[in-house]
Amino acid sequence: MAEAAVDQTATPVAEASGLGKIYRRGAEEIHALREISVAFAPGAFSCVLGPSGAGKSTLLNLLGVMDVPTAGTLRVAGATIAEGGRLRLSEGGRDKLRRENIGFIFTEFFLLPTLTAVENVQLPLLWADKDDRAYAAELLERVGLGHRLTHRPTEMSGGEMQRVAIARALINRPRLLLADEPTGNVDTTTRDGIFDLFRELNADGLTIVLATHDRELAARMDRVVHVREGRVVEETA
Repeated sequence: MAEAAVDQTATPVAEASGLGKIYRRGAEEIHALREISVAFAPGAFSCVLGPSGAGKSTLLNLLGVMDVPTAGTLRVAGATIAEGGRLRLSEGGRDKLRRENIGFIFTEFFLLPTLTAVENVQLPLLWADKDDRAYAAELLERVGLGHRLTHRPTEMSGGEMQRVAIARALINRPRLLLADEPTGNVDTTTRDGIFDLFRELNADGLTIVLATHDRELAARMDRVVHVREGRVVEETA
């Protein structure tokens, strides 16, 4: 499938300038991110590459408005989250922005074991007081699980559970999909299948940022942001 066209002159879906994040543990300060400046154009398929502890997850949490920076400026989906280290969007505003614009996928699948595949996919709709089983079923069909609608997580393989998690991340029709080590718990064959699915979603215009330590996977991506010790050390395209 053809790659999505990326307009580098368009307003970024997510943009950080001088972004920093400090965690405090008593008197100790842990600098998770330092002076990160990066932008993700609409339709881009980008990788954040680095070893464990490099700051990949922290960066994705900030881009996904699941956490707030302690320094710098952050804009996501047209809204200014923070500017000059000061919050500019209320907690309620951040919740709304995240719910309406961002999908998340993690290494762990975080599926509820008592719910079927289609029920797990529908879960994010509860926060918006919506119910759309037909669309949830359509998404499961899209990720190759149309025959697994009523199966529970204990009846699925790791790759199938991750595909359910991907469908769940798409249920609110996000503008930005953030995937944090999404292939970390699957074998190489399953990894490649999941990557192909991401490529299809991106070809449809979805902006994707995928964090990984897998250099082989990163080599297949359009753009790689290398991070180490909380800093961007290199960008390759």
